Amino acid sequence: MSPIELNKRQDTILQIVKENGPITGEQIAERLNLTRATLRPDLAILTMAGYLDARPRVGYFYSGKKTMTTASESMMNLKVGDFQSLPVVVSENMTVYDAIVQLFLEDVGTLFVVDDQSYLQGVLSRKDLLRTSIGTQELTKIPVHIIMSRMPNIVYCKKTDSLIGAAKKLIERQVDSLPVVNETEKGLEIVGRLTKTNVTKAFISLAETHDL
Repeated sequence: MSPIELNKRQDTILQIVKENGPITGEQIAERLNLTRATLRPDLAILTMAGYLDARPRVGYFYSGKKTMTTASESMMNLKVGDFQSLPVVVSENMTVYDAIVQLFLEDVGTLFVVDDQSYLQGVLSRKDLLRTSIGTQELTKIPVHIIMSRMPNIVYCKKTDSLIGAAKKLIERQVDSLPVVNETEKGLEIVGRLTKTNVTKAFISLAETHDL
């Protein structure tokens, strides 16, 4: 295995943990003037690579490089929750026209449709909206729930799912993103989204960490 080379921010995080550990992710983020969400991928990589250990309600502490840890092992341990981004959610009663506007304003490829209790009801892709806009329908009068994809045709993932498994779902279903959900008795609560870009960034970060 190639020697591991950390990027500048990861090296700084290690130094902070060495000097102040155990230390929480929030405290590390505060020292770097960054958000906890921004640091999450770096902390995940450093933990999976064996440089850091983490304990609930305690924080991160330096454990030293584990030379037997391989890039493949690190990759298999990456979780969706460490790399997900914020979801773009719309009401099921929103018109197709407004959904198209929202899609462009947010610069995303997929919108997640929820009911009045914020539970997942459907998914709107660029293809869905484009297909509808080509017709002669009045887009300002058609609610998105008429054209959206519904269960069981919606594929989703959870924060605790492996990133590899979620990436396979993206490829197999040929979609741009997956809703990240919490499963409740009342329905699926959307807590994030996982895109092909998220997955690509995760693997690039892993490759840089392992000097691949």
